[in-house]
Amino acid sequence: MPSLKNDRAIVAERVFKAPRELVFKVWTDPQHISKWWGPNGFTTTSQIMDVRPGGVWIFTMHGPDGVDYPNRIVYSEIVPPEKIVYTHDSGVDDAPGQFQVTLLFTDEGKNKTKLSIEMLFRSAAERDEVVEKYGAIEGLNQTLSRFEELLSTM
Repeated sequence: MPSLKNDRAIVAERVFKAPRELVFKVWTDPQHISKWWGPNGFTTTSQIMDVRPGGVWIFTMHGPDGVDYPNRIVYSEIVPPEKIVYTHDSGVDDAPGQFQVTLLFTDEGKNKTKLSIEMLFRSAAERDEVVEKYGAIEGLNQTLSRFEELLSTM
């Protein structure tokens, strides 16, 4: 279950019953990501997804209430199938709510992979706003559950 860490971060860990290479692929392949990215009731449309250092993923999350949420991810580090580091924002430079994400994919043996996530915000106030206004903790939990559900079918 995601939780708050220090005054600027949200962290989560979850173990998936799938090999690390598959977990990494489903996290980075636009063919798969549209099937699970976002909380329950959301859909995601990718305009571009270039998973490499310096690459960008531009996408829109469509809420169940009809509201569209523009998003941009800029990748800074990709180490297949071990690590991804990126900055996530709304697509507007220096917009509030920007945060850095570090994903670690750890082989737990016997077709199990531990995914560790740290979302680090620029300030406690920005982290708190995302938690309170957008339900970031529950949204992350639902997103990881959708990811796990898709992995279980592969």
